[in-house]
Order: sequence, then C-alpha cells, then structure tokens
Amino acid sequence: MVKVDRRIIRTQEAIKKAFLELMAEKDFDSITIQEISDRANINRATVYLHYLDKFDLLDKIIEEHVKNMSDLCEAEADLDWIEGTVHCMEYLERNYLFFSTMLASEGARYFRSRFVQHHIEEFKKDVDITKGKNLGQNEDIVVEFAANAYVGVVEWWLKNKMPYPPRVMAEKVGDLLERIL
Repeated sequence: MVKVDRRIIRTQEAIKKAFLELMAEKDFDSITIQEISDRANINRATVYLHYLDKFDLLDKIIEEHVKNMSDLCEAEADLDWIEGTVHCMEYLERNYLFFSTMLASEGARYFRSRFVQHHIEEFKKDVDITKGKNLGQNEDIVVEFAANAYVGVVEWWLKNKMPYPPRVMAEKVGDLLERIL
C-alpha cells in the first residue's frame, strides 16, 4: 500500500473545504478555480495538480462520500435498522457542510439523485415482496418510495440545521423504515 504524503492530504482537504464553503455561498456555475485557490490559500496551479477542473473536484468529493456511506452500510449489515441509521446520521452530522451544501445547492442537483440511487441499492438488499407487509408489492416501487422518503427526511433535517440529535433522528427514521421495508 502506497503511503500518501500528509501535505498532499492537507492540501486536498483545504481545496475541498474551500470549494464547499464557496458552494454554500454561491452558485456552482459562478465558482472559479481562482476563488477556490484563494480561499484554500494555495496557488491555482496546485488545484490543477490535484483536479482537472471544478467538475472533477465536485465528482471526486461526491464519490468519496458515496463510497464512505457504502462502506458504512456494509459495516452495519448485521445491525438493526435503528443502530445502522444512528451511524448514518452521525456520519451526516460529521459531514454537515458537505451534505447540507449538496442537498441545498442548485449547482449540485445531480448529487440528490446519486444519493437516492445509493439508498435504492442499499434498500433493495432488505426488501422482501414474497411475504409480510410487502407481499404482492412491486419491489421497485417499495425501494423508490423508501429511498426518496429517507433522502427527503435527511434533506429536511440538514436544511433545518439538525434540530434533533442523530440518535433521535435515527430512532424515528429507523422505525419508519422498518414499517416500509
């Protein structure tokens, strides 16, 4: 395994943080690489050393968080809905700037659909239409409903500055998900 220089990691983190702060302030289309580099207090060429352009930067940030959420879901496969959801809510809380910006920003519209798609894939693992409460239902409709409901509640929670702690949200959302899935 190749060890990455800590300076590179710090620089990339500064770039991502600057970019997200700018996205929270203004539309994605109006953000420039110069603004990102100024905010990160680095040279413009340094941004290009790590990313092709702002689209690549956005894509890499989204991929990082989607992968982290996937890894988190896989690690929690043996937990019940509520405990698994607690970890997800805590991850959302730790990464509030990213998720609140992505879900509220017009410039990152496609993030929401990718976030929903991630949850559709995760919920498909848990839905059973051959028995119980979903007997006779259409699997696609059940998982679409659950994923969109979940993302909608997360969006509401973040846009309202997380009015409930992660555990309370997890208990409420986990209970609702158990009723659906």
